[in-house]
Amino acid sequence: MPKKPYRLVHEEVEQLEKKIRKHRRNVVRLILLFVILILTAAGILYYLYETKTYTNYQVLEAIERQDSAGTRFMEFNGNILKYSNDGAFYIDAENHLLWNKTYEMQAPMLDICEGYVAIAEQKGKVIYIMDVNGPCGEIHTNRPIRQVHVANQGMVAVLMEENGTGYIQLYDREGAFLAEGELNSKNSGYPLDISISQDGKKMAVAMLDPNEGNVKTTVAFYNFGSVGQNEIDNIVSSYPYSDLVIPKVEFLTNDLAVAFGDQKVIFYEGSQKPVVRAELELEREVRSIFYNHHYIGLVFENESGQQAYTAQIYDFGGKLIRAFEFTMDYDAIEFLSNDEICIRNNLECAIYTLRGIRLFHYNFEKNIHQVIHVAGRRYLFLMDGATEKIVLK
Repeated sequence: MPKKPYRLVHEEVEQLEKKIRKHRRNVVRLILLFVILILTAAGILYYLYETKTYTNYQVLEAIERQDSAGTRFMEFNGNILKYSNDGAFYIDAENHLLWNKTYEMQAPMLDICEGYVAIAEQKGKVIYIMDVNGPCGEIHTNRPIRQVHVANQGMVAVLMEENGTGYIQLYDREGAFLAEGELNSKNSGYPLDISISQDGKKMAVAMLDPNEGNVKTTVAFYNFGSVGQNEIDNIVSSYPYSDLVIPKVEFLTNDLAVAFGDQKVIFYEGSQKPVVRAELELEREVRSIFYNHHYIGLVFENESGQQAYTAQIYDFGGKLIRAFEFTMDYDAIEFLSNDEICIRNNLECAIYTLRGIRLFHYNFEKNIHQVIHVAGRRYLFLMDGATEKIVLK
């Protein structure tokens, strides 16, 4: 009899603990259910946000601009670089002048890498180097300039041509000469294109060699660091391609380059000696190429059907991410800073998401020169005589 109360209390405690554990399990289930509902609702809202289409926009602010004839626009480090035959002007979205550089050029061309820009005249002999704070240096060459490329610390690579021979020269951000090389068409082939890596340590050169009776393009990689010093002419890897023309090579990241050929696209990867990472065979002629630091895009003309064009988006492994069709005739197609695809002509603009969904389409009354993504559904439209800050609606 004396032990009976103890047993009762013990049984009551066990039952209480069971009820507490059950209550805790129910609370956890409710919390999990609540979290699942929240995540599901967030996913639905995000999907609706991503798939919503817009046919109009609201102007939040319009800032007048005065531009000379033939002015072109580029996004540069979060602001706007406008340039023409008589100079370059770096402005913010409110049209406040940050710096300017005057010059006289018949056919200016430029290259941008992060916080640096190099401007040169095609077939001219002068290059201007600027960063976000203004002019840094000038380069005066002794041969006509074909191409110019700038790295993220201001190093400039120049491809020149004279009497059928190509010449490559390297300069620092102040315009001081660093190195040079000669590409003789009889020995190396005719240079089609060059590209320099963001850090300025590697360079890709595409050279066309018709001397063997058939077309052959060689893509050679130069390394200007310690690794390349141990190689002949600093060439660390070279890839010949028979019956293939490669008019464009580009470093998309510091360690990844891509060669755009008439029959295939080749991806190369390597911090010191680039090697082939993937190859993408092309079954149709490419009308346009565009790329950023995450993807490349190819546009093909459709052979039949109402849809005039097909755009295909690939990652850097050559994997197809998305394909979509569109009918709009265009002058320019490019990735925006948020990876959306902007397709435009003078009076018409369409924006597509990476899902292939047409986010926005509009026919304008004034010429549109550039579109810059700001945040969310806010953009800058650079129109004739004005910069419009807009939100899609």
